[in-house]
Amino acid sequence: IKNITGDSKVPQKRNLKRYNKRLSLKFGIEEPVRTGYTEDISNDGLFVKTVNAYPPMTRLNIEITLPDKNIVKAEGVVMWLKKVPPSLVYMVKKSGMGIRITKITEGEELYRKLYGTEPL
Repeated sequence: IKNITGDSKVPQKRNLKRYNKRLSLKFGIEEPVRTGYTEDISNDGLFVKTVNAYPPMTRLNIEITLPDKNIVKAEGVVMWLKKVPPSLVYMVKKSGMGIRITKITEGEELYRKLYGTEPL
């Protein structure tokens, strides 16, 4: 795709930097009972790789397990979904769901410290 200046860069959909982070998490509507892991995170969202995704606009409770075993609890909304057959989920990039974090209910400072790697 070329823009007005002739560059062939594809524009980002958002201005926020995203960071590669693989963290275990649980999520669910009432209780966080389904599992997955993050592939990237940002200040206001994360991508969850999972075969147990919810449809867009679903409100979720999320528990992210940090490397030191601390837990970050958050609330979020599914913004988009890319579903693939379970047998292909680990072969297809971005199979899962994008979640916008609406509120961090526990461990906000710990979550903010996760931005220690280079942005995507």
